[in-house]
Amino acid sequence: MAEIKRFSKISDYHKFANLAAPQHPLISLVDYSQVSYPEESKKFHLVQDYYTIGLKRNVPYKIYYGQQEYDFDEGLMTFVSPNQMISLKDNPNVGASTALKPSGWLLFLHPDFIWNTSLAKSIKSCDFFGYAINEALFLSEKEELMMIDILKKIENEYQSNMDKFSQKIIVSQIELLLNYAERFYERQFLTRKKPNHQLLEKVELLLTNYFQSTQLNDNGVPTVEHISNELHISANYLSNSLKSLTGMSTQQHIHEKLIEKAKEQLSSSQKSISEIAYALGFEYPSSFNKLFKRKTEMSPLEFRKRFN
Repeated sequence: MAEIKRFSKISDYHKFANLAAPQHPLISLVDYSQVSYPEESKKFHLVQDYYTIGLKRNVPYKIYYGQQEYDFDEGLMTFVSPNQMISLKDNPNVGASTALKPSGWLLFLHPDFIWNTSLAKSIKSCDFFGYAINEALFLSEKEELMMIDILKKIENEYQSNMDKFSQKIIVSQIELLLNYAERFYERQFLTRKKPNHQLLEKVELLLTNYFQSTQLNDNGVPTVEHISNELHISANYLSNSLKSLTGMSTQQHIHEKLIEKAKEQLSSSQKSISEIAYALGFEYPSSFNKLFKRKTEMSPLEFRKRFN
């Protein structure tokens, strides 16, 4: 069992990574080339009580989310929320030569720094913090320089003599960085169609198998969390990927498959509407009727009459 390392303070990470103490207790920009984990730490789980925004190249660790290995070879930026667990395992194939020396930046932001600011709320609505290491953000050279420039402005501000404007300026810079990240991620979902198509195929297969097995009777209608857990990715990442391809969220895909199954039952069996509702995992037939009518603009009974 790999060791779980929990850092409640930014200074805890600085100490673990053999860095100088942070200049501010609640925000810190770290030069990733200076990070040096203890020699004995070849594999560990990392949980932090603060936000981490990373822009890194040549990461000398294999990164895992659940059982899925994540490859940083092309993606540059990652966004990790407090209390998310990341698993790291030493990768001897990276960092073996000077040309592959790790580089980049890590911005640590404690929630206490943004308490009572607009960012405290808006940062929670950034979906990409929810899928952290499932897909790093790809950047062009121009975009990378733009992001680094914002990071350095944040550092310059907290390294200066802090005054009553400092927090507001830093918060506005972080909001700017997150706005650019949102724009770049949206472009990325639209341009990287092949991985998303493969994901869509997996979702369709999962739902088909679920509705054809006894799982529906045993466990009820599948949840978004069930589907995302089966795929070892976050719920936000899954929904964003599906929306980029089909315009529908994961929940909508589940409902579409459910209506498909309901139509099959209504048109080919003699079961009552209530029996079909229960068989499809609904606790109350009225909930089934409401969903069916919302999706098809007719009640289950009206649909059935078409076949009689």
